[in-house]
Amino acid sequence: MDNPIKKLVSQTAVYGLSSIVGRFLNYLLTPLYTYSFIPQEYGVVVELYTYTSFLAVILTYGMETAFFRFSESHKGDKKVFSTATISILISTFIFLLIGIFSQHNIADFLGYSQNTNYIIWFILIIAIDALTAIPFAKLRQQNKALKFALIRLINIGVNIFLNVFFIVWAPKYFSTYWFYNSTIGVGYIFIANLMASFVTLVLLLPEFTFLKNGFSSSLWRQMMKYAFPLLIAGLAGMINETMDRVLLKFLLPSNSNIMEQMGIYGACYKISIIMTIFIQTYRYAAEPFFFNEHKKSDAKNTYAQTMKYFFIVCMFIFLLTTFYLDIVKLFIGESYRQGLNIVPILLLANLALGVFFNLSVWYKLSGQTKYGAYLTILGAAITIAANLILIPILGYTGAAWATLICYFGMTIASYFIGQKYYTIPYDLKKMGIYFGLGLLLYFIDFYFVSNTIYGHFVKFILLVFYLFLVLKTENVSTIFIKKTN
Repeated sequence: MDNPIKKLVSQTAVYGLSSIVGRFLNYLLTPLYTYSFIPQEYGVVVELYTYTSFLAVILTYGMETAFFRFSESHKGDKKVFSTATISILISTFIFLLIGIFSQHNIADFLGYSQNTNYIIWFILIIAIDALTAIPFAKLRQQNKALKFALIRLINIGVNIFLNVFFIVWAPKYFSTYWFYNSTIGVGYIFIANLMASFVTLVLLLPEFTFLKNGFSSSLWRQMMKYAFPLLIAGLAGMINETMDRVLLKFLLPSNSNIMEQMGIYGACYKISIIMTIFIQTYRYAAEPFFFNEHKKSDAKNTYAQTMKYFFIVCMFIFLLTTFYLDIVKLFIGESYRQGLNIVPILLLANLALGVFFNLSVWYKLSGQTKYGAYLTILGAAITIAANLILIPILGYTGAAWATLICYFGMTIASYFIGQKYYTIPYDLKKMGIYFGLGLLLYFIDFYFVSNTIYGHFVKFILLVFYLFLVLKTENVSTIFIKKTN
C-alpha cells in the first residue's frame, strides 16, 4: 500500500518545482524587456497584464476549486468535469464575442486606438487560458503531476523562446522576412504569449474528450453556489496584488509621462519578487507541514518557531537585496533605475505578505476559513483607499507604500483575530528585535556606507554581524539535532 504522505510530498515537489521554476524563468524575461524597450513601451506590458490578472479570475469564477470539491463528493460522476468545462466554454465564448465586437471601444478607453491588435491578442490569451483551467485541474485531481508540470514547462519554454526570437534574433537575422515586422515592437511579447497559450491548448485537447458526458444543470447550480464566494475572494486578492498598477494610470498627475511611470514601477516591482519567490517556495513545503503537525501536542510551539525562522530568513533577504542594490539594479535597464527607491518598500510589503501566510494557519486549522475571505476583502479596501490618497501625492512611490500598508494591515488584523480563535505563542519580542536590527542596519548602510570606497566590504561585515547575532541568539544548531529519549 502506498504511503499517502510520501505521495503527497512527491507531488507537492513536482507541482512546486514546475511553478517556481516557471515563475523564475519568466522573471528572467524582465532584463530582456527593460534593456530592449523604453519605460513608456514597457508600461503597456505592465498595464495589459494587470487587466489580464483580473479577467482570469472572472472567467474561471472559482470553478477550478468547485471542480475539486465536487469531484470528491460525487466520486465516479464524470459529469462534474464536463459540466465545469462546458460552463467555462460557454462563458468564454460570450467573453470572446463581447471582446471582439467591443475591441475598438476598449482600445479607445485604454488609450490604444492605434494598437487595437493589442486588445485582440489579449482577448485571445485570456480566453485560451480560461479554457485550459479545468483540464489542468483535472490532471491535478487525477494525480497526473508529471504531465501537469511538463505541459506547464513547455508553455514557459515556448514563451521564452519566442520572446528571444522576436526581440533579439529576428531584428538581426530575419528583419526582411515576411513573419517579422519591426513596427510591432513590444507587441511581440503578447504574440509570444498567445502562441505559447495556443500550444498549451493543443496539448490539453485530449482532456476535452470527456465533454461527451454532458452537462447537468442541477449540478452546475450547486457548483456555482459553491464557487461564487471564491470569485469574490479571488477578485479581492487580485485587487491587493495588482490594483496599484491599474490606478496609477488614472491617478498620476496629468503632466507626467504616465506610461513611462508605469513601466518604471512595473520593472522595479519585479526586483522585489526576489522575496516572493522564496515565499512561494516556502508555501509549497509549509502548507502540508501545517496540517501534518496539527494533531501533535506541541504543534502550536512548532508554528511559532516556524514563523520566527521564516521571518529571520526574510529579513536576511531584505538586507542582502538592499545592501547590494547597486548590483541587483543591473537586472533592469538603466532608464528604469530612477525608481529603485521603491524596492525596499516593496520588499517589506512582501515580507508582511509572507507573515500573513504564516498567520493564516489559525483559520485553516480552526475551520474559520470565512475569515480568510474577510481579511482579503479588508486588504482590498485598504489598497484602494491608500492608492487613492497616496498616488496623487507621491506618484508610484505612493503605490508602493499603499502595498505595504495593505499587507501590514491584513497581518495585524489576522494576528489579533487569530489569537482569539487559535492562540499561538509567537515570539513577538524576538521578531521585533530582529526587525528593528534589520532596519537599523539598512539605514546605516543607506546613510553611511553605500557611497564609501569600502562599501561592499562593510556591507558584508554588516550581513555577517546580523547572521552571527541571530544564530547565537537562536542556537540554531539545536534545531537539526534529533531528540531521543
